[in-house]
Parts: sequence; structure tokens; C-alpha cells
Amino acid sequence: MPTDPIDPTTLTWPRGFIWGSSTSSYQIEGAAREDGRGLSIWDTRCLTKGKVANGDTGDVACDHYHRYKEDVALMKALDLQVYRFSIAWPRVLPRGRGVPNELGLDFYDRLIDEVLEAGIDPWICLYHWDLPQALDDLGGWTNRDIAGWFADYTALCAMRYGDRVKKWATFNEFCVFTLFGYAIDWGAPGVVDRAAHLKAIHHVNLAHGASVDVIRALVPEASIGAVHNWQITRAEGDLPANEHAAELLDQHWNRAFPDPQLLGCYPPLIAPEIEPYVQAGDMARICRPIDWFGLNHYGPIFVKADLSTTWGFAWGSPPADAPRSEIGWPIYPGDFRDVLIDLTKRYKLPVYVTENGCGAGDDKPDEAGAVDDPKRIAFLTAYIAAMHEAIQAGADVRGYLVWSLLDNFEWGSGYTQRFGIVYVDFETQQRIPKSSAQWFAKLVKAKRAP
Repeated sequence: MPTDPIDPTTLTWPRGFIWGSSTSSYQIEGAAREDGRGLSIWDTRCLTKGKVANGDTGDVACDHYHRYKEDVALMKALDLQVYRFSIAWPRVLPRGRGVPNELGLDFYDRLIDEVLEAGIDPWICLYHWDLPQALDDLGGWTNRDIAGWFADYTALCAMRYGDRVKKWATFNEFCVFTLFGYAIDWGAPGVVDRAAHLKAIHHVNLAHGASVDVIRALVPEASIGAVHNWQITRAEGDLPANEHAAELLDQHWNRAFPDPQLLGCYPPLIAPEIEPYVQAGDMARICRPIDWFGLNHYGPIFVKADLSTTWGFAWGSPPADAPRSEIGWPIYPGDFRDVLIDLTKRYKLPVYVTENGCGAGDDKPDEAGAVDDPKRIAFLTAYIAAMHEAIQAGADVRGYLVWSLLDNFEWGSGYTQRFGIVYVDFETQQRIPKSSAQWFAKLVKAKRAP
């Protein structure tokens, strides 16, 4: 991996290519019990002993709910063109359905207006994992009725914000919250049940299709997409059982959602077990026309067979000599290039990189108060160069949004991992742009389209 930053003036990008950053509601907003917000499944999980590092919670996080103007000013200073954020379903509908919460809706009005005032394009993601607890009490994603509940929630947001926001994503990382939440106890709601996982996959897909139709009907000139986490799955070692496990995870992780949504069918290793939950007309309800493919990508997943798990696979270990980030994630920029090329061929949609970034555990200010993160710069250098190679090879990539703007609550890792290009002191809420933020701003300023 290159260790020196690229000269931002050396690469040419397609006309109209955009640069920005992404965040998510539960990870930054805080104000978890203010202004009528209801509980989410992540509020519940954070209170469950042993599920989150150090007993951390998202109660305060980055206090973005109160400090959004400061954060938007940071985006403007970095010359970002796009800001992708998520709506907290329990903030606008405390019980997931029924009477809306005007104070919660008002917050996103203020945020959107502030982003627009800064000359930045707001992109809404409707779901980034914080399901209202009241809906989980009714079965959550295992209850087929949730597709209708999600459609109603979509309608509320589309009618409220569609006059100003034209870029919409239905979900963020379908595979992560379903697999981790219903097959592996790595995320909320913490169910470990094969049938529950299969139901969740299908019902989330139904909710996506219903949401697309609602946005299309209510938001003139909407540009609609969905955000998928797509990682190459590699067998640990060369055992045939591990090769099969890697193929099975590939179909769960990479294809269980975009294949039915865009190709109209489930991948073959999964389809027979999902079939009992598919009703007449379901695949047509799921496979609705969208405008772009959102890609979240970090590095490959190494897989091994493990018959003690729900699906017979488990996360394995990279080779001993594999490059890794400070938090142990493998760094393979060539995979990023290959995935971008393959997605363009497979789904024939424009691709926006909606998340890519590097986690660390020890970002902190030096004696002068600066935060230097050369390893993150090296990571971004390598991955952005790989994205450029993909475009040169024919990949239809339209933009890049770094993960993340701010250090934040990182789910089960709590506050032990930092992905932000802006440092956050969680005690004082001070923000300090890291050296990676300065590097990224230089790149954006040099290359952003008029």
C-alpha cells in the first residue's frame, strides 16, 4: 500500500464526479431521550450487559442533534459537495407508526436547510439500523407487516423533505443488520435463528420495494438507490469446506439483496429456504426500478466452515502477511477496484461509493493539539487510486463519500474505534480535523466539478 499521499492534481475524474461524506443517525446524534424520540433496538442493546464495548451507548455520541451547525460548517470548510445522513425512524415516529413526532421532524428540517445553505447536497438514507423498539416488540423484520410500516414511514419523510432532498436511499447495508441481528448475535436485536434470518431477508426486501414506489410517487425528480456492503469473500486456507463456506457467505452477504432487487431472483444457495416465505407477486414488488447502486466497501472477508453456527460458516483470519488497519481489518485496494468493475457489469447501474474509510484505535491530539493520522491517508490514497483504476477500466463510478465525517459510536465496538476524518473528544465534544481531513479537502478542492 502506498505510504505517500497522491498529488491531487495528478488524477483526472469523470465530469460531474462528486465528493462527500456519510454518517448515520444513531452513531452521531445523541439526544436519545429528548424531544419525544422513542427507543430503538440499539438503545436496548446498549443496555444489555456485554453487548457493547465498555458498556458504551449512543445516548450522547457526537451530540450532533445540538451541534449540527458546527458539523455542517466543518463540511463546508472541507468543500464537500454531498452529505449522506440517515433519518432516525424512532425520532420521527416514536412507536414506529401512528402519530408523528413534530419535534423530531423539525430537527431534520433544520439540518437539511443548514446543509443546503452551506451549498452541500443532502442525501437521505431512510434506515441505518435503528429500528423502533416498539416495532421489534411486534416481531420487527420477522413480521411481514413491517413492509407496510416502512412504506408509511417512507411516505412521512418523502412528503416532509422531498421538496428539498432529491437523492434517497432506502436502506444501509441490508446484509449486516439482518445477518448480525438475526443469525449472529453481533448486532441488534440479537436473535440467533435460521428461520428468523430468512424471514428478515425477505421482509426487508419487500420493504425496500415498497419504499421505492412511495418515493417515486411522492418526490418529483427523485433519484433513488440502495446502499449495499459488498466485500469479496475468501476462504481461509485451501480446504474445500472453507471454499463452500466462502461461497455461501458471498450469497448471504453480497447477493441476497441486490440480486432480488435488481435481477428479480434470490441467489441459488439461499432461494430454496426463502421460498416458503415468498407469496405470489412478491418478487415483482421487490424488483422495482432504481437509479443507482450505493457501495460500502472496506476489505475482504476471510471465511471458514463452522458447523456450530447458524449457517455453517464463520469469520476466518487473513494470511499472516496480509496488510491490516490498526483495528485488524485487511487492506486490499485491488479488491475495491475489482468490485467496482464487477458491479457495473452485473447490475448495469451507476455506482456511488457511499462508504469507504479506515478505522483506528489510537487517534488522539499531540502536544500541539493536532491529530495526525498518516495510516488513514495511506489507506485513502490506495483505495481512491484503485477507484480511479476501476473507472479507467470501464466502471461507472459517479462519486465517493468517505466514512466518516466524525469519530462516532461504532456499534458493538462502542467508542474504541475511530473512523472519522474529524477527531471528536467525547468528553468535551471538541472537533479537530485530522491530517486526513486536510488531505481529503485538498483532493476535493482540486478535483470537484463546477
